[in-house]
This record gives sequence, structure tokens and C-alpha cells, in this order.
Amino acid sequence: MITSFHEDAQLRPARLTPEVHRFVEAHRAHGHRHAALDPLGLSRPLDAQGLSLQRFGLSPGDALTHDETPWLGARDAHELDRRLKAAYCGPLALDASAVRDDARRAWLQARMEALPAATSPDTGLLDRLIQVQAWEHHLARRFPHGKRFSLEGCEALLPLLDALLERAASHGVAEVFMGMPHRGRVNVLVNLLGLPAGEVMDYLDPQAHDPQQHLDLVYHLGGRRRIATRHGEIALTLAHNPSHLQSVYPVVAGMARASQVRGGDSHAMAIVLHGDAAFAGQGVVMETLAVTQKPGYAVGGLVHVIINNQLGFTEPNAMDAQAARYCTDVTRMADAPVLRVNADAPEQLQRAAQIALAYRAQFGTDIVIDLIGYRRLGHSEHDMPALSSPGTYPRAELKPSVVEVHGAALVAAGMASEPEMASYIAAGRAAAIEAFSARQPAGAAGTAVTTVVAGEAQPHAAWSRERLQAAVAAMTALPGGFQPHPAIHTLVQQWSHAAGSDAARIDWCFAENMAYASLLGAGTDVRVSGLDVRRGTFMHRHAVWHNQAATGAGEFTPLQQVAAGGARFDIVNSVLSEEAVLGFEYGYSVEAGAQGSGSKGRGLTIWEAQFGDFVNGAQVFVDQYISAGEAKWGCRSALALLLPHGYEGVGPEHSNAFLGRFLQLCGGDNLRVAFPSTSAQWFHLLRRQALDEQAKPLVVMTPKAVLYGESASHSTVGELLTGGFEPVLDDAAAADASQVTRVILCSGKLYYDLHSARVAQGRNDVAIVRIEQLYPFPQAGLGAVLQRYPQLRELVWAQEETRNQGAWAFVRDDLAEACPRGAVLSEVSRAVTAAGAVSSQAVHQRQQQALVARALGG
Repeated sequence: MITSFHEDAQLRPARLTPEVHRFVEAHRAHGHRHAALDPLGLSRPLDAQGLSLQRFGLSPGDALTHDETPWLGARDAHELDRRLKAAYCGPLALDASAVRDDARRAWLQARMEALPAATSPDTGLLDRLIQVQAWEHHLARRFPHGKRFSLEGCEALLPLLDALLERAASHGVAEVFMGMPHRGRVNVLVNLLGLPAGEVMDYLDPQAHDPQQHLDLVYHLGGRRRIATRHGEIALTLAHNPSHLQSVYPVVAGMARASQVRGGDSHAMAIVLHGDAAFAGQGVVMETLAVTQKPGYAVGGLVHVIINNQLGFTEPNAMDAQAARYCTDVTRMADAPVLRVNADAPEQLQRAAQIALAYRAQFGTDIVIDLIGYRRLGHSEHDMPALSSPGTYPRAELKPSVVEVHGAALVAAGMASEPEMASYIAAGRAAAIEAFSARQPAGAAGTAVTTVVAGEAQPHAAWSRERLQAAVAAMTALPGGFQPHPAIHTLVQQWSHAAGSDAARIDWCFAENMAYASLLGAGTDVRVSGLDVRRGTFMHRHAVWHNQAATGAGEFTPLQQVAAGGARFDIVNSVLSEEAVLGFEYGYSVEAGAQGSGSKGRGLTIWEAQFGDFVNGAQVFVDQYISAGEAKWGCRSALALLLPHGYEGVGPEHSNAFLGRFLQLCGGDNLRVAFPSTSAQWFHLLRRQALDEQAKPLVVMTPKAVLYGESASHSTVGELLTGGFEPVLDDAAAADASQVTRVILCSGKLYYDLHSARVAQGRNDVAIVRIEQLYPFPQAGLGAVLQRYPQLRELVWAQEETRNQGAWAFVRDDLAEACPRGAVLSEVSRAVTAAGAVSSQAVHQRQQQALVARALGG
């Protein structure tokens, strides 16, 4: 039976003398600061005298207990000292200083103090290290100028990952989602993901046969593979990752969450690898730690692995045992314990993995493995590291590698003589290099990048009035004792009235809720996430109703009453974060899409910004993942971004969703950018996004207060139940098209100001056509509409944004192509400014009136 010092201390604490008790607790709290964890010996541990017997008033022969009986096999202080040093000050050390929960801390200490079962040494671990190292040597010889971000100095990463996957399978985990930085990624692709060595070398070969197939750098690529363990197969996904190193962290968390929604909370987990400097320095780490502690985003705890070289590019990032400062300190906000492992002690990796996975399984929260190694080479293979680190790299060059270190340990254990071990290592390297040199046919083990052929959008079956009525009835049937807020009471009345007549006018709130109801009723999942999305920034959604009475159910979610076929409706208020939450939802949408081949499809995943301009806090995900992920990596996402947009005189920071910035990213049919102007268009757009076979991210310029409240934008129920989303809306008010000589093109709420002014002026010569989808630009649809106006002489693009921040610069060429012969194209907008919208209602109204007058002309 394995016992521990901690368990005995908990059962019989009074037996220990006060001096011995303080001695034990000091090791538990500070032992890691006294451990020799740095393979290069540059980061000094605390002085050993700090945990000496003498420091605590003890002598080697002192008894441990009041009655002088042994305590867990230790007869005296000398024996106890030896055991505590082995438990807390060795090459595997525990830093539980962030763990505030006594039960969790006690659990960890019990595992550290448990005496590990003795095992017979073998060469399995050495063989794995030889394989990992041989790959680096092979690439260095074949492509000395190729950038690969070598793993040399931290080769123990691969056997650690092996151990983590084995342990995950033992806990019943079926899928593991992993993210990692550049360091060691190429090695992981070959030696863990099974990407053929020949394919990887093609990326580094300047004479590659088919370089146009290389859609991104090799050290950005991911892949999927099923890996055999003693406990059955486990599916491993390595997410693709741009050079923004920590950005993949929330993506991987979102992927794991999507898999858990499908298979159950224990079905999947995430392992995230980090560089030490990036983990300590990038804000997305803190945001993601906060996000994944919250219901709706929690994934049952992540296992973090720090590839700790104690360097950030060229800047030293050494751990400081003297001040107790480490690159892992940010995880204190999640109470995460840290297991620090010397990367030159690979025999400790199995135990570290065992503790980490058992802790996650027991408590469902994060844990960190800090794998402390070094960089034998520079930041990349082109670096001259001694220029900036003259004290580090000469020592690294002379130091025996982990292969030699572990081989020497096996010699010391009597497995072989030194000459025999040297011969064994040399033979292993030669065999590994020979295997890497064998050219496998392309696709032999599956490539990391999958080419996706986009399908054609299919028509969607209309929703019937009977189904709408049934949905409204179910959604407004309040549980007994539930007292709604007066605003919700009014809402219920309005919805019930709307359900009774096709002619009833319905606002954007009703349209959105009915779009979700129609999807859920057909068995399609819906997930909405972001700041205040349950109510909506402009009180425009009301997806969760709160009981105003002191007793009874606290909340009622109407849309959860209509789901069919196992469909799931999740609506989650996020923490106050854009970057991590958008990254999470991107990962969720990618994995939901990858799973969506069944009857439920991929579902609808939505992220909504509080105000549209807040998306600039998540620009990395817009630029590197959402707009380019399919082109670079074959990752298909149907994530919808809802960005409240519109100039209303409330200042630059609450007006502009940077429409022009998104249009600048458009190319190669990568995005859908829409700007709906009616509640029916909103209903149909949401349904199209969920049901289209062609999965593309959707960016929507959604209403703010003015357009939500514009009664003319409220469609009829009949318009919800017929037709679909129209990229171009012709002017139904232009009764006689033959009189029209001027056509104004616009998007969003500007239409209603233009229409009101036209009516007031009695202008029958003006038609106003709405462009509801800006990308892909509806060239054919617009051309068909313009043909209705044979006397057209002036085609005007009107936008309420400033000229430099709206759509004009990006639609100009399309409009010029659509402009009929004999007509003149022009534009009307606010003047160019750096800031955008004004913060004065009076100034805004003057600008808007002038803009409308110029657009109407005459």
C-alpha cells in the first residue's frame, strides 16, 4: 500500500512535535524553491540551509513524535529530512502556493509524498528521446538554413505528451485538443501526429516539387490523428496556429467545449503548450484563464505545459526562486498548481502526467506542468544567440544532451556499460534517421492541411405559421409562480398578438427569437455568446427572463422550450473580454462544423460585441483565423459576428464596427458581410447562416438603438414565413420606374432617413435601393434591379460613415461595373476624419441632414 506523510499528518497531527510539524510544512510550501530544476544551472535555487534541520531547531537523531514512535517509517529527523527532500526538492517539484482550497492542496501534497512504486529501468524512454533528437539532427543536416524552431534542450516534451495522452485515455477521455507555439511543433507533427517526414521536409526544401501546396509555414500547421494507448485509442487534434503565439489557447478551449457538448463533459479535454515568455507576457492568457472558469466556457480544467527555455526571443526570462517569481504566476488567478520538472530528468515525466491528469479528473480545474529546459540553439536556426546571451550559450553547447544524461543514468543503474550505451545510442540515431530519410508518398499518413471545396448554397424550407404559433405558445407558457418584469409581460402580449396574424408587424427581437426557434425546432443547435447577450446591449433580445418574485424558478429561457431532436440552446454572458471570447467561439465553430456531418448539422454559433468597435480588441482572431483560416489551413468556420454599428451622435467608440476594415479582408470568397435593414431580413439571414451547406464566417453590421426602434424596419409575420434573405432590396415605393433618373444605393438605417426626406420632397424621380450584402458583392442582383430604371442618369452611393471608414472604397469598382451606360456614378458620405462619428447629437443631426440632402440632389 502506498502511503504518504501528509495522510498520516492529517490523521494524527498531534503526534508530531511542533518543530517537526513546521519542518514538514516548510517543505510543502517552499520545497520547489530549493529544487535544482534548471538543467543549465543558471537559475539558482534557495540556499539549502533554509530547509536544514538546524534551521528548525532539530538534530538528526531527534524523535518525530511526542511518544518517540516512528512516523511513516521515518525513525528520526535525519530520515524524515531525506524523504521530504526527495518529495519536494527533487527534479519534480510542486508549487501549490496559488491553491487556496485546503482540500486540493492536501490532495496534491499526498501525491507528492507518496512513495512511487519501484520500476525496473528499460530503454523505452531512451528510444523515444533518441527519435526526437535524431529528427532535429536530421533536419539540421538536410536543411541547415531551414527555420524549424528546434526542440533541442527540451526533447523531454514528446515523452511528456505521450504520458499525458496515455493518462487521459485511462480517465476515459476520447478526444484531446492541443495547441502549441512554434518551438518543437515540427517535431510534434512528425513524431506524434504522424505527418510523413517527407512532407515536412518539402516545406523546408527550396527545390520542393509542388510548393504551391504549401499554404502556410510548416511550424504553423496542425493535424488530427488517432493514437493507440494501453487504454484504447484516443483522438488527438493539434490546432493550427499563426505566429501570434498564445492566440491558439482560447481556440483550443472552444474546440474542446464543442466536443464536450456533443459527447459529454468527460469526452474531451484540452492540453495547451506555451512558451514561457509568451505565457507570462500576452494578455490573451489572462483573459482565457478567466473565460474558462465561467459556466458556458468551462472545459473541466486544462492541462498547461510550459516549454520553459527561460528566454523570450533574446531577452532572459529566468525563474527567480529568490523572489518566488515564475512565468506561471498568471495562473494564480485560477488557483492552478504547478508541477515543475527538470527537462533533463525525463524519468519524472510519467509521474508528473499521472498527478496532472488525476488532479484534473478529481477537481475539474487547471493544472500546469512547467517543463524547464533550455535552448541549445538560438530563437531560430539563423540566430547568433551568443550576441545577447554570452553566459548561456557556451554552456548550452558544451552540455550533454538529455539522451546522454538519461543514457548515463541507465549505465549507473547497471543496464549496460558506457561503451555499450554509446553504441546503443549511435545505432538508435542511425535507425531513426534512416526512417526519416525514407520518402513516403504524399498523403501516406494524412496531411495536416485539408483542401475544402465549397458547396453551393441550398434553398431552405420555409417556416409555417402553425409552427410559429406553436413556438410562441411554448415560449410564453411561464412556469407556476413566475412573475415576469412588466417589460417582459408586455413582450409576451406582443408576441401572442403577432402569432395570430400574418399582417402583424414584428420587431427585431421577435424576428431573432423566431429564427432561433425555427432552427431549434428542426434539431439545430444554437449558441450565442458575448457581453450581455442574454438581454442584449439595447434590450433587443430578451432571451432569458428573470423572476421578479422572491420564490419560484429564478430564470426562464423561452427558447429552451422549443428545442427538438436533442437540439441545444446555449446563451452565455461572457466575462468582459473580446479577444479570448472571440477566439473561443471561433474554435467552437470550427469543431462544431467538423462534427456537423450528422442530422443536426453544424449548428449556429454567434459572438456579439457590446458595440461593434469593441471587436478591434480581438483583431488577431479576425485577421489570422476568421478571415484566413480556411485559405491557410482548410479550417471551415460558420461563426457569425454581430457588430452593432451606426452613427447616432454618441461618439467614435460606440458607432463604428469598422466595416471598411472587414471589407479589406474579403477575398477568395472567404467571408459573408451583411448589413440588414429590416427584421425579416434579419430572420432570414440568421437561418441562412445556420443552414447553408457552404460554411463561411458571417460579419453583420447589426442595429443599435435607432434602427431597432424604427417602426418602418419592422416587417410583417408574413414576410418571415415566405422568401429568404435578399442581398439587394429594390425600392417598392418607386411606383413608376420609368420616371426614375436617380438611384441611391445605401445600407442600414440610412435608408429610412433618405426615404422620409424623399417623401417629404415628393421626389418621384428618385429610387432608393438597399445593398444588404456587401461581400460577396451581389453584382448580378444589382444589375437586374438597375435594369428596371431605363431613364437612369445618376447612380449615387450614399453612406453615413466617413468616406475613409465606410464601404465606398471597396464597392466602388463593383458599382462602376454595374452602372448602366450613360449614367454617372458618384458617392455621398461624411468628410474624412481620423476619429469617425461625432459625440454631439446636434452636430450629428446637422451632418445627417446635409448628407441626405446631397444624396437626393436636385
